Parts: sequence; C-alpha cells; structure tokens
Amino acid sequence: MRKIIFFVAFACLSTTISAQTVAEEFKNDIRRSATNHQAYPGPSQKSLTPAPNGMKPFYISHYGRHGSRYLINPKDYTFPLSCLRKADSARVLTATGRDVMERIEKMYAEANNRFGELSPLGALQHQQIAERMYNRFPEVFEGKTHIDAKSTIVIRCILSMTNELTTFAKKNPELTFTQDASMNDMPYMNFNDKELFKQRENKKAKELYENFFNRHVDGRHILTTLFTDTAFATKHFNTKRLHQLLWKLGATLQNTEGRKTMTLYDLFTDNEVYNNWLTDNAWWYANYGGFTVNGGKQPFSQRRLLAKIIAEADSCIALPHPGATLRFGHETMVMPLTCLLGLNGYDYATDDLESLEAHKWLNYKIFPMGANIQFVFYRKNVADKNVMVKVLLNENEATLPIKTDTAPYYPWSEVRKYYLDKLAEFGN
Repeated sequence: MRKIIFFVAFACLSTTISAQTVAEEFKNDIRRSATNHQAYPGPSQKSLTPAPNGMKPFYISHYGRHGSRYLINPKDYTFPLSCLRKADSARVLTATGRDVMERIEKMYAEANNRFGELSPLGALQHQQIAERMYNRFPEVFEGKTHIDAKSTIVIRCILSMTNELTTFAKKNPELTFTQDASMNDMPYMNFNDKELFKQRENKKAKELYENFFNRHVDGRHILTTLFTDTAFATKHFNTKRLHQLLWKLGATLQNTEGRKTMTLYDLFTDNEVYNNWLTDNAWWYANYGGFTVNGGKQPFSQRRLLAKIIAEADSCIALPHPGATLRFGHETMVMPLTCLLGLNGYDYATDDLESLEAHKWLNYKIFPMGANIQFVFYRKNVADKNVMVKVLLNENEATLPIKTDTAPYYPWSEVRKYYLDKLAEFGN
C-alpha cells in the first residue's frame, strides 16, 4: 500500500513539474524572462542519449550566437537616464526613482565605449561551450584534425570565436585551425533578405501585434514607483518607451559585471515580468517565426545558411577525420534557423499570438546569449555510409520533424532530403 501511495504521489509530482507554466518558471529563475538578453544558462540535459550500436561521433557542424554583450544602442541607457535626471531636477522622483537613476548611471558607466561588445561573461560562456563540446564528443577532436571557423564581421562574434578556438587548442595542441571573418561569407552567415523582410509588417500583422501588446502591458505601476507626479512624467516623457527600456536594462544586467551588485527586476511585479516576456515572445514570433498573417515564411531568411550547412556536411562526411565546422553570428540567425529546421516544434504556424505558450513556442529556450545549434554526425567507421545525425539546441538534444524510431538520432540521408526538398519548395 505504501508503494502505491508513493507511486501516485510521484506521478502527481511529475505531472506538476511537466505542467509548470512559464510564469512559474520565471518565479524560479526570473532571468529566463529576458528572452534574447538572457545570459547563457548552459545545458539542462546533463546526460546524452547513447548512440546506436557501434556508432561514434566524427563531425560537428555548428552555428552559434555571440556571448553576453552590452546593449548596442547608447540611447537604451541615455534615454531612461535623461528622463530620470529631468524628473530629479523637477523634484518629482521618489526615493526609489533616485536609487534607480543611480543604478542606471553605474550600468552606463560600465557599458560606455563598449556598446555592443562582448562582456567578460560572454567570453567565459564560449570557453565553457567549447569545453563541453570537446568533452562530450572527444572522438571528433582527437589527434591531428582540423577546425574550420567563421564569424560575421562583428567584433563580439569574432571574439566569441576566438575564445572557443583558444579553448580547443588548450585541450588538444595537435588541432589545426582556419578562422575568418569576411564580407565574403556574410550572404549566408548574416543574410539580410530585404524582400522577405518587407512582408513582416503588413497592416494586419502590425494591428494584431499592437492590440496584443496593449492588452498585456500597462506601464502605470512603473510611473507610480518612480515619480511622485505621474502627470509630469506623462507630459514630458514617452512613458511607453521608458517602461520598455527599463525592462530591457533590467534584462541585460545579467550579462554584465553589474549583475553582481544590483538588479532592476525589483521594479516589476510577477505579472509584469510575465507580460513583458509575453509581448516580447509574440514580437519575435511575428517577425521570425511562422506567423501566418505575414505569410509564415520568415524562417526562410536562413535558407542560405541551411543550404551551406548541408553542402559542407556532405563534403566533410567524405573525409576520414573531418573535425568540426564552427560558425559564429547572431540570434537573428539562430531564431529563424531553429524555426526553419522545426526543432522541438518551433515550426509552429498560426495567426493567434495568444496560443504560443500553449504550443511551447518559448523564445527564451531558443536564443539566449551564446545560443547554438550543433549537428553531430555519427558512423561506425570511415566505410560506413549509413551516417546518422542528431541536433542539439543549446546543447540539449532536439527533435526533428522527421519520423524515426531512433530519435534523437536520424539518418542523414533522410534529414538531408527533407530539408533540401523544403528549400526547393520555397525557391531561390
């Protein structure tokens, strides 16, 4: 009887854990609500699924985002500061308002002349990613083999690449490297598809998102927290922008050294944390996901990158010991590539922005700072033509929209065909 009671209790606990809502997850770790400003959390999956009998990893193809950085636009710091300074001069700041102003002054001082640059935490993240990749798949990197690395021309991406390669070199001094950051590779490393992007914000799509945002975000609480005279703030400031930038500053603080001594999350209630994430999640879906209102084709902005991954994999599979191909770029590639691949159901297509959480379309699980997609290839030996592949999203095993009895391992021939057919259907 006691065993039955324990089993039922455990089953109920398991159901509760699996059914945990996003809001509850944020209560456990509020940093996750930062979406693309979330510092890389590392893999939640500590033990990987054993490979099919006799198969070993022999090649990795990767695309990763740069690590933690400072905000790119100086105005993200200076606009809130100018509002708070003006209110302070008018003597309408609360004690909390003055304290927040001092905190943002410190954030600005740390970021000044480093806008958009890799932070010390960002460098550490890539050292740790490389360390885990080497330790998880030692056969790929053993002996005299090669790593080919490419970055976009942005310095934070170049430094992210350098931190990984330096770590690999320490692990195995026999490794050789090529690394590059050239405009020559930008057409697939950071494709700016202007024609496709024009489709994003048609009139209906804009109206749907604006209505969604206005249903979920109300900045009045922030005004009463910071200002003794909210009418002054409403008259002199764009309070909607102020609210959004205070949220953004609070989100990005975790990527800087300032995270060790302060926070801005104390300005927001649990409900505001959830709703700020909710509207940000919807924005990323509408602009990079399968939002049918604007055609549902935005993930195809990464068709060149996917085609390059497939072509280079074909070439490397033919080699006896191909090593790894590493690419370093941005979340605006990782996000649509994840959707294009359909990893973990992220190819979800809908016109209903309210449905995203229920369908597990959760952006913070896709593209934190340091986000990465790893294609890991397996075979029994060099003569083995039945190559298998598994895909890791942020170092966790992912599912593909392809039927198999061996998930997370998939026959490369079937994966290759599925995606080439998908790319051919879209065209150019």
